[in-house]
Amino acid sequence: MKKVSFYFSLLFAKFVYYFFKITKLSSGTSVIGMMVLKICPDFLAECNSYIKTKINVTGTNGKTTTSGLIAHLIKNSGYSIINNSMGANMLTGVVNALAVAVSPFKKFDFSVIESDEAYLAKIYDKFDADYLLVTNLFRDQLDRYGELAKTKQLIQNGIDKKKNIKLILNADDPLVASFEGENKIYYGIENVFYADETLKAKALTEEVFTCPCGKELKYTEKFYAQQGHYYCECGYKRPYVKYKADVSIYKDYSILKINKISYEIPLVGLFNAYNALGAITLALELGIENIQENLKTFKVAFGRSEVKFVNGKRALIQLIKNPIGANEVLKTVDKHSNILIAINDNYADGRDVSWLWDAEFEFLKGAENEITVSGTRAEDMALRLKYAGIEKIKIIKDINKAVEYIGKSADNSITILPTYTALLKINKIKSLRSK
Repeated sequence: MKKVSFYFSLLFAKFVYYFFKITKLSSGTSVIGMMVLKICPDFLAECNSYIKTKINVTGTNGKTTTSGLIAHLIKNSGYSIINNSMGANMLTGVVNALAVAVSPFKKFDFSVIESDEAYLAKIYDKFDADYLLVTNLFRDQLDRYGELAKTKQLIQNGIDKKKNIKLILNADDPLVASFEGENKIYYGIENVFYADETLKAKALTEEVFTCPCGKELKYTEKFYAQQGHYYCECGYKRPYVKYKADVSIYKDYSILKINKISYEIPLVGLFNAYNALGAITLALELGIENIQENLKTFKVAFGRSEVKFVNGKRALIQLIKNPIGANEVLKTVDKHSNILIAINDNYADGRDVSWLWDAEFEFLKGAENEITVSGTRAEDMALRLKYAGIEKIKIIKDINKAVEYIGKSADNSITILPTYTALLKINKIKSLRSK
């Protein structure tokens, strides 16, 4: 009976997917998964036999970019793959991606599944796991996760369900490095070179992190947030790193030198260098070939340093959703551009927008043009900008109208900084086009 409901759920999923695709009634990133689980509650367990190697990516920031890079490298090496590329990473989103892709008559070489921190253990209740890559742990959506200790425990709960899983961990993040598991591989950055000093902006405030012994961690190198080369007087320190990178940051790209081999990535910022390093580490562990060549053809996921055009003007779209991630994006913003910030407080964004006061929007001081704010919390964003010392602010709550306005008023380039659900809305605006 389970097989019958599984096969029926696959047929149903594909019918609804193509219906949504033709009618454009929904993006279909989670709703199909919700319906599939009602038809076949054991759907994830049934999928196990159709995928040879299963990879998950979790963490606070960089999940979509990192999993996208891994999927790109694997696919371009000739392997078949399933990937939730649209970034729907809760249980229904993961089921959605699998239901649309899986076929009773085909086995896939890999799945690369981005997983929300809070849903990882639920996914692992049914779904097998070979590799788990953890990017970083920053404060994010406090109304959902609470403090970092809770977020870390949610991920550890998932790891504990898969004793033989291979962990690919960011050694530079002391919280990530301390995950418990039997098979751990670490990656980290050794040195950073900035081609342009303006890319090297420092955070205005620094958060203190403590060692498990309770003392404050010290650093010989600190890159951003808590990430760097840390140690404690008690003997606790950054673990042995198998995949070390020297990173050179340029305005439109970065170069990572890993074990004497250079990799160029078409992504901006140190935060994306970390994402790429994690992806390359996993690809090297898998024995994937042609990594250098295939990195050059990688296209970012929507809203993650994605470039579109509105009224012929270049628009760079950068997702912001928590203080640390926003700070790294804000450091890279072109102050000569026209800036639109769209802040929503829907469930997927996090209802608590107090993070706006922890993010350093002071980086935008000196912006040449007025800054347009939009979304359900446009007024909150406007107030935050006023406290950051920015005076030229325009409020347009309707996101469609805000994009239309900035497309007409901008003289040259545009920068758009949306939260997650604002990004989804922006992605549907027809006037925003790819090249």
